Amino acid sequence: MKISPLTRGAILRRSFLSQFAAGAAAAMLGPSGSALAYSKKRHSAPSPPNKLDRIAISTWSLHNYFRSTRESTFSLPGPMLALLDVPEMLVDRYRVHHFELCASHFPSTEQAYLRELKYVLVHTQSTVVHLSIDIDPCGSEGTFSDPDRGTRLAALESVQPWVDLAHTLGAKSVSVGPGKTDPENLARTAESYKALATYALARGVHVIVENQIGFGAEHPEELASVINLPGPGRIGALPDFANFTDEAARAKGLKLLFPLAPTVCHVSATEFDAGRFESAYDFSQAIEIARQSGFHGIYSIKFDGPDDPYTGIQKTLDELLKYL
Repeated sequence: MKISPLTRGAILRRSFLSQFAAGAAAAMLGPSGSALAYSKKRHSAPSPPNKLDRIAISTWSLHNYFRSTRESTFSLPGPMLALLDVPEMLVDRYRVHHFELCASHFPSTEQAYLRELKYVLVHTQSTVVHLSIDIDPCGSEGTFSDPDRGTRLAALESVQPWVDLAHTLGAKSVSVGPGKTDPENLARTAESYKALATYALARGVHVIVENQIGFGAEHPEELASVINLPGPGRIGALPDFANFTDEAARAKGLKLLFPLAPTVCHVSATEFDAGRFESAYDFSQAIEIARQSGFHGIYSIKFDGPDDPYTGIQKTLDELLKYL
């Protein structure tokens, strides 16, 4: 019997579909004929971790392109930034999807604005890992360490809305400066942080304290003392690679602080040599201390040098990727 071309095509299509279905079923069942066997085989080789998942970029790296934090002496070219545009720009330029935001770069804290920011984060598949509360009266002289209890309470009340904002954005931690501390009476500084931590932990947010010039840079044991006074786990550390007076204080301080760091550290960078390596301090040693301390958090890039910050971020990122 003669088969028409149309009939022959239909037969071939049915044959192909039957073979395809059989092959698909066999693939699903696996060699043992079990769907579970296929499932196990499929998940037996997880993808290697992406180094970029351990890295964030702080908006402070670009602080001279925000009107609120631009230095009067800064003269490099480049357009001013709006916070809503920063996540997409950083993702496109550096392929980094984690960010540390500075409170001083928020033009608004209204719910409508925060909804816009959250939309941008979802659109760019990004997260806010940390919020730096760097606005007055937070961190100015007095505040959290002031001898007057009323002043300390006022500072605490000014910070609490930023903790709520961090929770809204999904940030895991906030940091705020202690003000002018008294080495002879660190208990009142610790008391302020303990009160803030009680408020923050109820919202799933860690309070962490950064070593900085004036507190923790020369005598890191003072900062460790403030963190430990309220009891284990209440307050954490925010180790900053650069904020120490010398290499001895840096090695000592990072070894003290990294075991107390629950969320992020600052990979601060200021200057690079001809080989594109950070030259202001021993970068490799800082990374090694973090690793030996069992740090599993995020390395937040915080470029603060005199050169072009966009290039500075890239150089810091390149160097960081060599060690992770």
